Amino acid sequence: MKNNVLVHIIVSVCVLLFGISCTYAPTDISQVKYRNALSEIGIREEQIDERIATTVQQFFYGTDNQRIYYEFFDDMAYILDVNNNDIRSEGISYGMMFCIQLDMKTEFDRLWKFAHEMMLHKEGDLRGYFVWQLDPNGKIIGTSPAPDGELYFATALFMASNRWGDGEGLYNYREKANTILDHMIRHREILGLSKGSWVGDMIDPDVKQVVFVPVGEYKRFTDPSYHVPHFYELFALWADNHNELWREVAERSRSFFQKATHPETGLAPDYAYFDGIPVKVGDHYRFQNDAWRVAMNISLDSLWWNRDPWQRKTWVPTYLGFFRKEGIKTHNSLYDIDGANGSGGISAGLVAMIATAALIANKKTGHDFVRELWDTPIPEGHYRYFDGCLYLFGLLNISGRFVIY
Repeated sequence: MKNNVLVHIIVSVCVLLFGISCTYAPTDISQVKYRNALSEIGIREEQIDERIATTVQQFFYGTDNQRIYYEFFDDMAYILDVNNNDIRSEGISYGMMFCIQLDMKTEFDRLWKFAHEMMLHKEGDLRGYFVWQLDPNGKIIGTSPAPDGELYFATALFMASNRWGDGEGLYNYREKANTILDHMIRHREILGLSKGSWVGDMIDPDVKQVVFVPVGEYKRFTDPSYHVPHFYELFALWADNHNELWREVAERSRSFFQKATHPETGLAPDYAYFDGIPVKVGDHYRFQNDAWRVAMNISLDSLWWNRDPWQRKTWVPTYLGFFRKEGIKTHNSLYDIDGANGSGGISAGLVAMIATAALIANKKTGHDFVRELWDTPIPEGHYRYFDGCLYLFGLLNISGRFVIY
């Protein structure tokens, strides 16, 4: 007990003196500190609550130019990618995570039922995986699974179990989360597929990293933004199986981040081989929309677990330094990972991810980026899906309201 008190005193002193830069690894979930960077820059709690409430109202129940949540039949709902006019496992899983954080159980259950009934493969070599893409009528467009959807589904379901308790059947959240994780780790074994099958596991059994897509040649590389060591550590605590493996997967991702991010900019590519070298598929060797999310993944891993000093000491000063040099209000959203060939202008989604990265920087370094997100209007219009989801993630994070349930 005395040791715990001493640890908390040390942490408090570090936070007061240095922002968030002290080296401290929580020993359990109850010790995780959720930094409210908005209050640090003088934003009142009632202002924060109002902004979050307005954002949620717009995204879930706003006008045709604002909403991304749509009800489907009597008891289901989906999140619409307005720009591409489709429904993605990514978006459904993001919506579920928002609902957990905001205590919106009705909406959560509607989204989860849609995913389970409309997107889960029920037969064939993909049985147990979710399709990544539907049209707004529920017709399958893209049959292949995207692992980021599975990862957010599983995390959201575990948190739903912890926050609301388990129901029966479809709503036995913990059971469904474990089923998803079992398929991610040993899909081939569960279905009796050979090692040479065109369908593989979502976690490569040799390198122990998440693959881009577990089919064909796409399982030979990864998407850096799919690496979520902060979630893997939760799986190591909560899953029924493979706990030590999930810890190893988390460590492999931390090592991967060091290889995949450029040493002079901190930028990661959209797609990379398991050794961090960018994959030249189209323009995805560049820092583009997918890669924006790497900053949130590194930041949350550092905030929740702080296992890797490189994240705070090396990566975040480099990353924020690059965008400060480019101009907090004038940087682009698309770059080569060395910072060349900037294009695309500023984007609310990237602004949100940079602000989230600032949570693991000291206050002097990070506050300007936090202020920039606060001053950014809530996304509306054609690109409101991706920008809006990242905006809400960022807003919840910088207000200390994105928490482990």
